[in-house]
Amino acid sequence: MNADAFLDAVKDEQKTELSRLGSSKSLYADTEGEMETDVVLGAVADLLGHAEETVAEWAGETEGAAGDCFESVAATLGETYGTVAGELGEHERGDVPAAVAALDDEDTPARAGGLVGYLLVAEKKVGQAVGFFVGQAAPGAADTFRGVRDDLNDAIDEAVAALGDVCADEDDWTLAETAAVETVAAAYDDYFETLESLGVNPKPVC
Repeated sequence: MNADAFLDAVKDEQKTELSRLGSSKSLYADTEGEMETDVVLGAVADLLGHAEETVAEWAGETEGAAGDCFESVAATLGETYGTVAGELGEHERGDVPAAVAALDDEDTPARAGGLVGYLLVAEKKVGQAVGFFVGQAAPGAADTFRGVRDDLNDAIDEAVAALGDVCADEDDWTLAETAAVETVAAAYDDYFETLESLGVNPKPVC
């Protein structure tokens, strides 16, 4: 396997899950039905801020290409968190989102793969925040989130490219792919269960 095949495999295996995580219902689940500006901002800030802490910790524990990647992505997450939290003025972090809680592996290939899975989820959710602010007739905030989404897309490319150095054999690629898929699946399971608890049918994409 190579980096491009890895990304295609993850996206293909989690096609439905990623599609639904990129739907308006995903934002509804993240805010538990409170589709208000501050709640949306807080949900995205939690997604970025908690991940920055985890990936920065990995960077301090890892050498070589993987460590460089983790350091760079942690910096990106920190910057994007600062941007979103700045829209709030002040942010007190809430619960750790499922996509971040899933990043609990010890092996470097699994960490790198899980990071790709997390970034795919985060990019989808930030895309919904763009749509939310367009609908709120807040073009400045929408543009801010477009910039955040662009930064996350760049981070996806960086993390995928690093896998070429991190994965020495097919076993490593398997570890990375499994971690990526499980991270997306954890986010999807949380989405599904939250919507059901709110009395909303999670299945149709809207």
